[in-house]
Amino acid sequence: MTDFSDWVAVANVKAAYCRLLDTKDWEGWGDLFTEDAVLDVTGSGGTVEHGRAAIVASVRGSIETTKTAHQVHFPEITIQGDSATAIWPMQDRLFWDDGKTMTGFGHYHETYVKQDGRWRIATQKLTRLIMEA
Repeated sequence: MTDFSDWVAVANVKAAYCRLLDTKDWEGWGDLFTEDAVLDVTGSGGTVEHGRAAIVASVRGSIETTKTAHQVHFPEITIQGDSATAIWPMQDRLFWDDGKTMTGFGHYHETYVKQDGRWRIATQKLTRLIMEA
């Protein structure tokens, strides 16, 4: 049986993910990922990034000055020992400096690993259902 504290800890990682991303705390946001994490945002017109440093550099380069609001809802989290999977329904809103905006809806598909007693994101794939300008 899974210890519910692990479920809550994984959920707290994702809550911090949204907050740190939207406040542009790049050091704190990057620390939520494993060193060898993989990020796949091809479903949003992006690329696949390998490694924490590359992930932070890519996302930071895309939205450094963009006002963003990310929200996740009702996760499906499965814990198996020191690994976990989660699917997070999500919505994001972006406001670029040039006046363009976007509202997106979709899902984060993630794996997590527990390292030194702390949960981190090991893989993340963003799939989109709707991207509205």
